[in-house]
Parts: sequence; structure tokens; C-alpha cells
Amino acid sequence: MNDTVDFNVSPFVVIWENTRACDLACVHCRAAAQPKRSQFELTTEQGFALIDEVAVMKPRVFVITGGDPLKREDTYDMIRYAKDRGLEPALTPSATPLLTEAAVSRMKKHGLSRLAVSLDASRADMHDAFRRVDGSFDITIRAIEAAAKEGIPVQINTTVTRRTIDDLPNMVRLLTDLGIAMWSVFFLVPTGRGKRGDLVTAETVEHLFSFLYETAKRAPFAIRTTEAMHYRRYMLQRMALENGRRIDDLRDHETGLIDASTLFLGHGSRPMPLGVKAQHAATSRAPRGVNEGKGFVFISHIGDVFPSGFLPLKAGNVKTESLSEIYRTSDLFVSLRNTSNLKGKCGRCEFRDLCGGSRARAWSMTGDVFQEDPLCGYQPKVA
Repeated sequence: MNDTVDFNVSPFVVIWENTRACDLACVHCRAAAQPKRSQFELTTEQGFALIDEVAVMKPRVFVITGGDPLKREDTYDMIRYAKDRGLEPALTPSATPLLTEAAVSRMKKHGLSRLAVSLDASRADMHDAFRRVDGSFDITIRAIEAAAKEGIPVQINTTVTRRTIDDLPNMVRLLTDLGIAMWSVFFLVPTGRGKRGDLVTAETVEHLFSFLYETAKRAPFAIRTTEAMHYRRYMLQRMALENGRRIDDLRDHETGLIDASTLFLGHGSRPMPLGVKAQHAATSRAPRGVNEGKGFVFISHIGDVFPSGFLPLKAGNVKTESLSEIYRTSDLFVSLRNTSNLKGKCGRCEFRDLCGGSRARAWSMTGDVFQEDPLCGYQPKVA
């Protein structure tokens, strides 16, 4: 991806939830998934048509998710079709008895580029309590090992809540032993089954950013954040401090805003080289940070199009409209890409073009998609 990419035209990340059916009952599930498939899901033919549209938009990241995509037998055909259309398909299956070594091998044969699985604690009892199904931890570990045998890079998704935050250092040790490619640390959005009472505080988030930053220096895997766009601001501040540079050196003195073309960190990013300095060097390949509706689009199991899976504001439906037209011209997506619409601290912040805050969390906690992100404790320097 180069500096000519325009997020007004093409997304960096496309995620398709091809079903909401899932045999888990996770306490934080944004989809509040159910065991049975919906009769209104996109058909196989409609799924192929959607992939055709996605391929034309040429995103760097294409993910088939759920629910549990393995609840659909045609998911393997979707992987192969996406691969044949020039995409690099990733899959996020649930840790159920459907996720066998044979299933992982079949994914590889159909062209899977990356496997992403959730692991929310370093111990089986903690993880299974979070996922609310006994044995989920063991299935996850076996799937990671099976992917390693097949040569499939593995991404681990970990949700940060009051229940899991103290276990994160133990997670680093476990993930190091497992040999994963990327750790995606997800900061809870209270939607679906996710509850406000599970959120950590904004002050705790800043401490966690420090932990992630220091861990990235030594971990043998890349680290990114999801729904913590302000980690980009934190990384920029730390790197400027360590390299003896002033933040003002990266600021547009006409607007007071940080030049977002210098960084691409966190939400929706692809794997980066190891170490913070190497990560920073890799960021110049992307023009700005991805955010809801800005480089990111989510298609639901019934074809509804959203700026994010965590922001349930519908912009259209691919059964009757073009995905590219929805992404490029819908009032919702266009307004989300305009950072002058931001309010509160986010609207005043000198990092707003780089970060922009979690629009999903703002909406879920305030009812206003443009309000400030409640989990950011930073005080803007711009009056």
C-alpha cells in the first residue's frame, strides 16, 4: 500500500460476517450470536458476488468472520473464491468442535492466508469462563498448533476487560511460546453482550499502552490494538521522546494537527516488523490511521453495511446496492471520514486526524457517534 491510497475511495480492511450462528456464548459478543443460522443470510451466490465487489476495491485485508464461519459449509468455497479473485482471505472461526485439525488443513488447501482465533486468558479456567463453554481454551490451542503445522500465520485476539487485564503479562509469555504472528488487543465496546461494567478506566488504558509499547520492543510477534485508536497517539509521543524529537516537528503548523501520513498504527493494520523502531519504519506505507468508515467497512450476515462491526449504524445493503457506492458516497461513511465533525476533546485534539477516537464506543456510551471517546484520558494541547 502506498501514499496514493485514498480512503475516500478504497478501504484498507473489509470484514464480512457470513453468519451469526455460533455455538459459543461469549460474555462480550458484539453480535449476540445464536446457535442457528438465519434464513436471511447471504446465499452462496450472493457471497460470491460480494467477494467480486470486494476484489474490485482491492483492500489489503479481507476477513471472513461470524458468529462462527465454520457453521457454513460453503465458507471453504468462499476462501478459495476470494483467493482466486486476488484477495488474501483471513478467517476468524470460533473455538468449537468444528475447529479441528482437519478443518485447519482444509482451510490451507483452499487458500487461507491467516487464521485469527480468540484467546482471552492464559489459563483454561479463565478463558472458558469468558467464552462460557468448557474446552474452548484447549480447542484454541490445538487450532494454533495445527495452523503452525500447515504454515498458516496466526493472529490472537484478546479482549481487555476488568476480568482479563491482570493476566496480560502471562498472555505475552504464552503467545511467545505459541509462535504467533500478531497479537490484536481489543478494547471493549459495550454493544451486544458487552457490558459497561467490564470496561477498564481511561487511566488504566494509558498504563496498558505503556505495557504494550514496551512489550512490542521485545516480543517475537507484532502487536496492534482494536478500538483503541489513541494508541497511535501514545506511540507517536513515546517514539518522539525516545528519538529526541518534538511532536511539533510532525505537526502541520497551519492547522495544528499531526500529519497522519507519517503513521499507521493499530486498528486494522497488517503485520509489522518486530520492534517499535521497525514498526515505525513500516508505517509510512499507509496514508493514515484506519477508523470506522475510514478505511474500514463491515458487511453483516444479511448484507447490511456498517462502518464497523461494533457500530450498528446501517448505511445500506449489498443485496440491493453497490458496496463501493455505499462506502464512497453514503452520508454516514462520508461524515465519519470528516474529522471536523468530531466533538468534545476529540474535536479539539491535535491528534484527531491520526486517531479520531473510537466512534463505536462514543456511540454506544453517549448516543452520539461524534462525541469524544470515553476511554481516552488525553487532554488536547489545542485550545
